[in-house]
Amino acid sequence: MRTATKRTVSLAAIIAAGALALTACAGGTTPAAPEKGDAPEAEAITDVNIVVPADPGGGWDQTGRAIAQVLTGDGIVSSAPVTNIGGAGGTVGLASLANEKKQNTLMVTGLVMVGAVETNASKVRLEDTTPIARLTDEPLVIVVPAASPYKTLDDLVDDIVANGQAVSITGGSAGGADHILAGLVLEASGLKAEEIPTKLNYIPNSGGGEATALIIGNQVSAGISGVGEFVQHIESGDMRALAVSSENPVEQLPDTPTITDEGIDVVLTNWRGVIAPGGIDDATRAELERVVTELHETDAWTSELETRGWNDAFLIGSEFDSFLKTNITDVSATLKNIGLVG
Repeated sequence: MRTATKRTVSLAAIIAAGALALTACAGGTTPAAPEKGDAPEAEAITDVNIVVPADPGGGWDQTGRAIAQVLTGDGIVSSAPVTNIGGAGGTVGLASLANEKKQNTLMVTGLVMVGAVETNASKVRLEDTTPIARLTDEPLVIVVPAASPYKTLDDLVDDIVANGQAVSITGGSAGGADHILAGLVLEASGLKAEEIPTKLNYIPNSGGGEATALIIGNQVSAGISGVGEFVQHIESGDMRALAVSSENPVEQLPDTPTITDEGIDVVLTNWRGVIAPGGIDDATRAELERVVTELHETDAWTSELETRGWNDAFLIGSEFDSFLKTNITDVSATLKNIGLVG
């Protein structure tokens, strides 16, 4: 374990906002939907199109399909078809949302997309959409193949520092939460920002299934993803968990230390939520917020959170607007600080 003085290099505003939301949830209080004011009433939404801006198998896909299942299963809407539009950290799907004509569309988004917009220099930005709600918050886990020689996070980091590009790490899209975490860990371990791009061999994927195959197939040195995506493979023995990125150990992996426990003071969690096309009218936005609020209040959604190990991080309306603006600013600064964007 590293004995150097720890220093936190997490996204402070993200953690603070997340902690505030989780504290509210722990107290049993659900944030209220914003006042509709004098906005004209929209016809009640009975059908919602769910867009997952990633290939099947990853956290966004799991989120989108869980949303659809609960919405229809609890009768909140009569249908909620899911469409996958993968590529470039969600920015391909984001571009498609800019041309979406159906106002009753919800696209899954999150920290990954915030980073990908910057690293891909996306012409369409999250600021061009209509924020609806933040739903979940999930710690990440750093894993290695079952046959890996790395027994601790220190073993992996030391090898990267010594051998650089010969050590490969796979995860989600470039500039996303997994990529950011890898960069933060190396920075907190003593590498300078300008050294990280030359040392870090990060292999991005547009879907969680691809990363899983690379890790289990022993084709990469390590992998990073949400706990919910890898936990079954850790339990089966196909992967070995080295550390989780939360402040405290997670319930699904009680024997896995946190990154800070391993002497590298990094805390980072991956939020997910939904957005709608930009320019929708106020009444339609209010209806979409009603639909998502009803989703959040169901027992079925609570069960999904527990089953998948997702934290309840619900924010809606102006609170989500403020969070997203701050998140975009903080992620952009972090990406520059660890050398992932110029």
